[in-house]
Amino acid sequence: MTGDDRTFEQIKKQLNRSVEVIKVMDFTGIPVHLKELMFLRVSGCSQQDMTELFRLSHVLGTLVIDYGPSAALLQSVQTELKNDDLVSLFPGRIEIVRGGSVGTEEISLRGE
Repeated sequence: MTGDDRTFEQIKKQLNRSVEVIKVMDFTGIPVHLKELMFLRVSGCSQQDMTELFRLSHVLGTLVIDYGPSAALLQSVQTELKNDDLVSLFPGRIEIVRGGSVGTEEISLRGE
């Protein structure tokens, strides 16, 4: 989530009231790892398109989790920017479902 301080504080307060939320952490100024789950359905593909889609999926680190003769469903767990780049590679008949970013604090390798 990005926003100004007032919006951020309001969101934290509302989340803290939610029964399902155990803890809200503020990562402002702390290095974090962020990933976003995205499903990308590509349809209307020729056999050559499908071959290229499988090749691109392998190169870009995504998974083909389902496919048929002219369509495939890709799963991508990458940063939001990398998922944006992936979407731009498939102009045309695509459907996208994005789950939003989740993150955690980076681990210091220097023993700090």
